Amino acid sequence: MALFKCTLGVLALLLVSECGCAEEKDLSVSELLWRANKDVVRRKDEPLVIDDIAYDSENERNADPCTTGGGCMWPKSADGKVYVPYVIAGHYSSRERSIIERGLVSFADFSCIRFVRRSSQRDYLNIQSDNGCYSYVGRRGYSQTLSLDRQGCLYHSTVQHELLHALGFNHEQCRSDRDQYIRVLWENIQNGLAYAFDKINTLNQNTPYDYNSVMQYHRYAFSANNRPTMEPIPNANVDFGNASQMSQNDIDRVNRLYRC
Repeated sequence: MALFKCTLGVLALLLVSECGCAEEKDLSVSELLWRANKDVVRRKDEPLVIDDIAYDSENERNADPCTTGGGCMWPKSADGKVYVPYVIAGHYSSRERSIIERGLVSFADFSCIRFVRRSSQRDYLNIQSDNGCYSYVGRRGYSQTLSLDRQGCLYHSTVQHELLHALGFNHEQCRSDRDQYIRVLWENIQNGLAYAFDKINTLNQNTPYDYNSVMQYHRYAFSANNRPTMEPIPNANVDFGNASQMSQNDIDRVNRLYRC
């Protein structure tokens, strides 16, 4: 009996260590991202990171989405697949690497996207444990960092979220039609963080606003006073921002954008 209890205890510790802690494993992707990024101090050699999106310069923030003209999409091959090369830094443990690879492989289950290990391709994702969770939006050219910090970013939902950024997708609450579905409560947002709610001239591809998208932040995101920063309209009681993996709309958007 003592051996059985000991074995159960070891298994429990392994399950907890895989994703940081048991409590965090049940959190939405938006809460996980906030926790991972809220106290980050960035180095001078890191890119400009706003929320969890990386930019080359401040001027990019208000630019039209690059996917509108196709300029930052990953190219489709003759076989109809979209191959996105990647490298994973060697500082991850085997368990951490398996979490990342599970997220990479998941796209092959429902789309023509294939994340493949880089051989000699010029453009590729450089997945590493930098400060916090972040990614550029779309293909940038050459090596582009996708950060999955070992402390707080290694969850299936956060991996999918950052990979969607890398494929060209922005946050749901920043959609061009956001104001028809979400009321932003600006007075409750922390000072200096209102940019996280900037509307973008997004390419919505005739898909509905999705409260359950893995790209939708939760009701209290960036709150300064423990009051909501967003509420759905017209029904303020609609649940949102609790996704733990990609929704069907997220999947449909990938397939429509890349014509899978």
